[in-house]
Amino acid sequence: MNTRIILIILFTAFCITLNATPPSEDGKTIFTTRCAACHNVNKQLTGPALAGVYDRRPIEWIIKFVHSSQTVVKSGDQYAVALFEKFNKFPMPDHPDLTADNIKNIVDYIKTEAKIDNGKVPFARPSKLRPNYTPISITNYSFFGGFLGLVLVLILAMLFAVEVSAFKRKKQEGEV
Repeated sequence: MNTRIILIILFTAFCITLNATPPSEDGKTIFTTRCAACHNVNKQLTGPALAGVYDRRPIEWIIKFVHSSQTVVKSGDQYAVALFEKFNKFPMPDHPDLTADNIKNIVDYIKTEAKIDNGKVPFARPSKLRPNYTPISITNYSFFGGFLGLVLVLILAMLFAVEVSAFKRKKQEGEV
C-alpha cells in the first residue's frame, strides 16, 4: 500500500514537471501584466520598443534599470539619461520585487517576439498572430503523460475502492 502511494506521488511530481512553463512563457506573463501598459516589443508606446534591447545593453544593466531606473539615471549613465530625456522625463516605475531570473525571462520573451529585419525594427506589425491555444499533436508528451497519469490515478482509485468494498463485505460476513 505504501509503495502505491509513493508511486502515485512520484508520478504526479513527474507530470507536474512536464507541464512546467518554459522561461519565455513566464516572461510573457510578467511582460503582459507589468510592462505592456507602457512598452511593446516592436512599437514605441509611452516607453521605447523593446526589440533588440538585449543587443543595445548588457543584461546586468537591464536588470539594474528595471529594478530602479532613476538610480541608473542619477548615476549619470549616458544611455539611461538619453532615454529619460527622450521620453519627456517620464520615469519608469521601479520593479524591485522582480528577480534577475524574472527579468531574464522577460528578455527571452522579447527575443522570441522581436521581428528584426536587417537590424531594423519593423513598426508596422507588433507581433505575429497566434492562436490562444496549443493544438494537440502526437509530440505533445506533457499532455499525453498527464492524460496517462490521470488514467492511472483513476484506475488505482477504483482498485482501492474495490479492496475497501471487499474488506467491508468480509467484515460483515465475519471472516475478518
